[in-house]
Amino acid sequence: MTQSSSSSLPLSFEFFPPKTPEGADKLTAVRQQLYPLGPEYCSVTYGAGGTTQDGTLQTVRAILAEGFDAAPHFSCIGATRASVREQLQQFQAEGIRRIVALRGDLPSGYGGFGEFRYASELVAFIREETGRHFHIEVAAYPEMHPQARNPQADLQAYVAKVQAGADVALTQYFFNSDAYFRFVDEAAKAGADIPVVPGIMPITNSSQLMRFSDACGAEIPRWIRTRLEGFGDDKASIQAFGLEVIVDLCDQLRCAGVPGLHFYTMNQSGPVKAICEQLGL
Repeated sequence: MTQSSSSSLPLSFEFFPPKTPEGADKLTAVRQQLYPLGPEYCSVTYGAGGTTQDGTLQTVRAILAEGFDAAPHFSCIGATRASVREQLQQFQAEGIRRIVALRGDLPSGYGGFGEFRYASELVAFIREETGRHFHIEVAAYPEMHPQARNPQADLQAYVAKVQAGADVALTQYFFNSDAYFRFVDEAAKAGADIPVVPGIMPITNSSQLMRFSDACGAEIPRWIRTRLEGFGDDKASIQAFGLEVIVDLCDQLRCAGVPGLHFYTMNQSGPVKAICEQLGL
């Protein structure tokens, strides 16, 4: 099923900062394998309470030096206005033009929130301090943030981020395209009409996927879960089935005219390349 008619669909890739020199070498190779797909930018995650902040910045620098746009994840939990201001000045000095602005998770055993309770407050502060310098991406949860009280409260939190000045939203991954379409419709009705780019998680390892999904509130439809469980430890079957499921999902999204696809690469190139190849991207 290679349809090259929509080959211009914007792509972006998410990486996490490597913890070892070997990991850094591996990630450099992974990026080189993915760059021919022509990503619009690459984002780099950042641990709870900024635990990998230095690694994030080093990875962002490497991507910029390789000639591609890069966006550090930037979370505000536990931060002060002064520390955020300083970080923004550093980003500007490094030539960074994009930020993924997040509330972030409280690290375990951590006391307070700091001076920012919500991502919307961080977005508003970035705009206040730096005007339109940064292109700001924020998170969206088609199946509701796991800590939200209810879907209405979750939607209101999202709308607040858009009103504070976000440019684009990236979704948590999902396997049910209806959840995405419903979210986009509801957000637009609530006056939040920025582009919402679907986040795509390749299926390569079923136990890891179940663990992630339980933690982040992404629903694995029962038919997918049952099939994955049925494969047991048969990695090849899991990967072949996972590829089919994700290519089909991306195709539905593309046919509906989504503004792009954002891949959670897990620092691997093979699964993303296989998906894009089948989609003719």
